[in-house]
Amino acid sequence: MSGAPKVLVTGGTGYLATRLIADLLTSGVDVRTTVRSLDRADEVREAVRRGGADDAGLSFAAASLTDDDGWSPALAGIEEVYHVASPMIQTTDPEEVVVPARDGALRALRAARDAGARRVVLTSSFAAVGYSPKPVRDYDESDWTDPSTPGLPAYPLSKAVAERAAWDFVEREGGDTELVVVNPTWIAGPTLTGSARSSLQFFTAMLDGVMTAVPRQRFGIADVRDVATAHIAAMTTPGAAGKRYLLLADGPTMTFLDVANVLRAELGDLARRVPTVEVPGEEPTPLVIHNERAKAELGFRPRPAVETIVETAISLRDLGMLAAHGV
Repeated sequence: MSGAPKVLVTGGTGYLATRLIADLLTSGVDVRTTVRSLDRADEVREAVRRGGADDAGLSFAAASLTDDDGWSPALAGIEEVYHVASPMIQTTDPEEVVVPARDGALRALRAARDAGARRVVLTSSFAAVGYSPKPVRDYDESDWTDPSTPGLPAYPLSKAVAERAAWDFVEREGGDTELVVVNPTWIAGPTLTGSARSSLQFFTAMLDGVMTAVPRQRFGIADVRDVATAHIAAMTTPGAAGKRYLLLADGPTMTFLDVANVLRAELGDLARRVPTVEVPGEEPTPLVIHNERAKAELGFRPRPAVETIVETAISLRDLGMLAAHGV
């Protein structure tokens, strides 16, 4: 590795971002990543080394989704941008999530355009695709979550608004910078971070026995390793420009009870506290999510969901994140 980085990954402390950075470094690419505070640089370095990467080619820039400062120097000399950063805020006020998600995406895109970056790969979510009602819950990349859907939770609202804003920006004022969007379902898989975040908190709650009954919900699972690989393919595949890609494991979608049952069946004593019942309510309706475009155009080859679930739990145990298991 040598020379100034030409690739930027935003939100370098995150669950997906650390995996993506590790993969890029391992492939011989120098990476610059944004963090809210440079004090967190060592945390990111430790994470990518945990992923088997040499962090010599990693550098840092301070930038926040909520502030214009720092974005221009962060993008200086950058040709490719992975905009992975997104707020994960527990709040009753949707605007606390929507505003930083939307404005952060626009800040990254604007700075990328001004820097003459070739392409931006933006991490969106199935939440921007399939959270509005349909007579049959069968979703592909042509579907959109409607922000005006009654009762729409803050997170899918933020993802739908941010992704729409990104596409609109690129169409109106993106210049020569291309946009590709990846829309993973619920991300799981081994973590490189030092704490359980995002979907990993569901695993720790189940494995530690904090969650005594699981929510009634059906969803797709995407392995964090496969999602990182798909991001890189989205950056390097010429025909991907201007498209969005759903990412999830093959096979039927799952419920939280299905996840719990896999943990119990595969992990023995480690899963002894995992709940066996769902909260009261109606059975989740059938759900089909298509990954054919990603497989055909990006070479997406997802791991089996069972493998992802099991290796998530083992990762959490090995990293000492399961309070109830004395590690």
